[in-house]
Amino acid sequence: MNGVILRWPVPSGTTINAQYYKKVLQDKLRPAIRKKLPRLLESGILFHHDNAPVHTARAVTYVLAGYKWELLEHPRYSPDLAPCDFHLFPKNK
Repeated sequence: MNGVILRWPVPSGTTINAQYYKKVLQDKLRPAIRKKLPRLLESGILFHHDNAPVHTARAVTYVLAGYKWELLEHPRYSPDLAPCDFHLFPKNK
């Protein structure tokens, strides 16, 4: 809604795990929000990420709970939500 707040390229060869993601949230994303859109920290943040294991790890969950950011649920996989694009591949029909 407010555009890109943070663009953080992951260094080549870096493994994304819960500790790395937690560090990016704490050291990069929150300061970027504080700098670019400080009113969001006061009014509340709706935070949405998928349900990858890194995003649902206990360490990450504790950090986000401490920030009091409202987490939006990511829907489970459903064929209704992610239909195959058969119209793109007419020979597969």
